[in-house]
Amino acid sequence: MPTPALRAALKLDIVVIGAGQAGLSSAYHLKKLGLQPGKDFIVLDRAPSPGGAWQYRWPSLTLSTVNRVHDLPGLGFADYAGTDETVRASVAVPHYFAAYEDHFGLEVLRPAAVNVVCDRGERLRVESDRGLFSARAIINATGTWENPYIPTYPGADTFSGQTLHTRDFRSADDFAGKHVLIVGGGISAIQLLDQISQVTQTTWVTRTPPRWREGPFDEEAGRAAVAMVEERVRAGLPPRAVVSVTGLPVTPAVEAMRKRGALERLPMFSEITTAGVRWEDGTELAVDVILWCTGFRSALDHLAPLQLREDSGGIVMTGRLATQVAKDPRVHLVGYGPSASTIGANRAGAAAARELTSFLGLAS
Repeated sequence: MPTPALRAALKLDIVVIGAGQAGLSSAYHLKKLGLQPGKDFIVLDRAPSPGGAWQYRWPSLTLSTVNRVHDLPGLGFADYAGTDETVRASVAVPHYFAAYEDHFGLEVLRPAAVNVVCDRGERLRVESDRGLFSARAIINATGTWENPYIPTYPGADTFSGQTLHTRDFRSADDFAGKHVLIVGGGISAIQLLDQISQVTQTTWVTRTPPRWREGPFDEEAGRAAVAMVEERVRAGLPPRAVVSVTGLPVTPAVEAMRKRGALERLPMFSEITTAGVRWEDGTELAVDVILWCTGFRSALDHLAPLQLREDSGGIVMTGRLATQVAKDPRVHLVGYGPSASTIGANRAGAAAARELTSFLGLAS
């Protein structure tokens, strides 16, 4: 039997995995520091087109309903996406990202799904469905969209209705005439509860009572919230969403939901039945749909061979903005933990690029 041909790996200094906000920010700063796209570093993105996770968001999510889309470094969002807040976020943001990639010549390779990253001594081997890459270091910016989280509950496999996650949502009209159970206490849960409750019957359940934030959320409060999340990842604890610290904003939409009774929250059920859910006291509720707005987890499975996690399940992070993995300083995680927000992703990309080029002796 002939020996299989060995595939050569393209050698680079840095591989950036993911081309969302954090990945593009990282690439911009790498280039600004003197590294050449395609020669010194490469950006791999599994999506078929620019836009990161934004291209998959539901159609009713417009620029007026998102928290905020922050400018990427060096190029303003409004200059390329306009100021019409009725435009779908799934259209405007990808348009902006595409213009950004082209403007700075970032040469993103896509679709390129990274399957695994392995340690090869002085270098890291990045295996993708578009080829092999040998890198001295990586910046991982894969975000969370590819890893939706649905908690395990007894009886889930017996439910005869429809089970969905936030990422499956398209339109509230799809649920007309159905009783929808919405699970989760984050901003996405509130947004979808708002829309669905206007067209059909809903019940809202959360693990803990929702924390509402009255008044403006200023920069000082934002920094304090991010600092609390950063403290966790520096200690090797799994990151929590920033909203778990900041609380939910009381918007005009929330006030309208209160008036029509859509925010009458129930505690979490203890099990799922064939027809719906049951609480510990025996109370049952029949529903047609269970919509899990329970968030996402960081998509890091491809990094498993590097054994970055601690026994706690988290990864000890270090560096100026907690982007560097303590166990392996060749690896930076951006868009992870405190840098999961769009503005945090920008700052993390800059920090990771500077620290990594310095570590590798590439800084000009």
